[in-house]
Amino acid sequence: MTSTSKTDLWPSCPQNFNLTAHVLSAVDRVPDKIALAVVKPTGAQRWSYDRLRRAVLGTATGLLESGLGPGDRLLMRVGNSVEFPVAYLAAIAVGIVPIPTSSQLTEAEVQVLVDITEPAAILHDGQTACPTTLRIIRTEQMAEWYGLPPADYTFGDPNRMAYIIFTSGTSGKPRAVCHAHRAIWARGMMMDGWYDLHDSDRLMHAGAFNWTYTLGTGLLDPWTKGATALIPAQGVDHAQIPLLLKRHEATIFAAAPGVYRNILKSGHLVLPKLRHSLSAGEKLPASIRDAWQDTTGTRVYEAFGMSECSTFISSAPGSPNLPAESLGWPQQGRRIAIMDDTGPVPIGTSGIIAVHRGDPGLMLGYLNQPDETDARYQGDWFLTGDMGEMTENKDILYHGRADDMMNAGGFRVSPLEVEAALLAYPDIQEVGVTDIEIKADTRVIAAYYVSDGPLDQAALDSFIAERLARYKQPRLYTRIASLPRNANNKLLRRALPDHPSL
Repeated sequence: MTSTSKTDLWPSCPQNFNLTAHVLSAVDRVPDKIALAVVKPTGAQRWSYDRLRRAVLGTATGLLESGLGPGDRLLMRVGNSVEFPVAYLAAIAVGIVPIPTSSQLTEAEVQVLVDITEPAAILHDGQTACPTTLRIIRTEQMAEWYGLPPADYTFGDPNRMAYIIFTSGTSGKPRAVCHAHRAIWARGMMMDGWYDLHDSDRLMHAGAFNWTYTLGTGLLDPWTKGATALIPAQGVDHAQIPLLLKRHEATIFAAAPGVYRNILKSGHLVLPKLRHSLSAGEKLPASIRDAWQDTTGTRVYEAFGMSECSTFISSAPGSPNLPAESLGWPQQGRRIAIMDDTGPVPIGTSGIIAVHRGDPGLMLGYLNQPDETDARYQGDWFLTGDMGEMTENKDILYHGRADDMMNAGGFRVSPLEVEAALLAYPDIQEVGVTDIEIKADTRVIAAYYVSDGPLDQAALDSFIAERLARYKQPRLYTRIASLPRNANNKLLRRALPDHPSL
């Protein structure tokens, strides 16, 4: 038996479709219901469904009146604020293509993204790092746009481009991942296959507005279902989240594994309304999963996905307990295979996790990179680059990355990008970068360099902070005599020391 899984079919996306219209379809049913609460210990900012739609469609009118039109690209340099999802949905509503970016990026990193995507304008909050080479639209204008007459949705082929997000490429250069309007339709497979989400739920996501994990799981999916989204306000730390979960009666909690680790440090948690929690972004360590269940009496359900495809493997309420290395099962409507160079491997054999090219959540491709897009396919299968194994029970065991890509708090980071930045440091002759485990369930990026003498870490930290976002920056630096290489002089990152000097 080969390692393929074909679940029941998922209904096809309507042929006349708009992502934003789909997300806001609950407004007519529950106009006065709270769609969003931005919460902090001292209070909350609340948005009803009707207010949310008026803000989105008024902003869409404002974007059109500013001179943008269908097909134009809008790079988003917006921090952790409600303007982010409002502008994102507003652009998609009228055919403008938003490009969300991490607020942590430096100006030089953002310029690389500008060069790749050639946006017509940049939406800027006035605070995040931003080049000034393009037309700037300030988010402060949006308050006036909320009261404008609502724009009409632009409906059309669900396969047309809706938005672009970035992922780190194995070459060290970021890749612009193009997604279609149908991507939101595919997220419906998660409602039962991961979330068990109902319109009565109050889902709190611990991430920032401008993280794609928060945007999808924390906002768009609850709104699609007619539920309430709860987002901690900027400045709320992880130790305050249990109070907010209890006070705002959250029924589902979503976060990356590191957030669960930090919250558990606070000790016993009393969360009477919490039904279960969700984890994604990186593999959830069994110790954290078990500690959360012991402390709260509720389970954490894990999901696996990537920038190129929405989460497609997961466990869900009602599913049996799984071994720590298992990711769960392919969701209803998903076709998954475990591949080697010849095709699907036998059950119980390790290979590359692959998604069928017909998956509605799969990307359209990398912007202006047809060869790089084609290289990710083997016949009808998109190769994720992650290793796995399908069991007789059809769940998927995770065996790590097939390449040297690193995971930094849920963000995939190419070591080549970090190495290129460090090689600009005058005294570094060679450098190799990888992620290492410094203690149980904690991984950091470490840099190993060759130089004539030891280098000052504070100087290295200052140098790299000007060139890379915080999540890409090494936490540890170690001088070594030489880098491990193979017979062809290729750097063997996996042969770098496991325990660098601290």
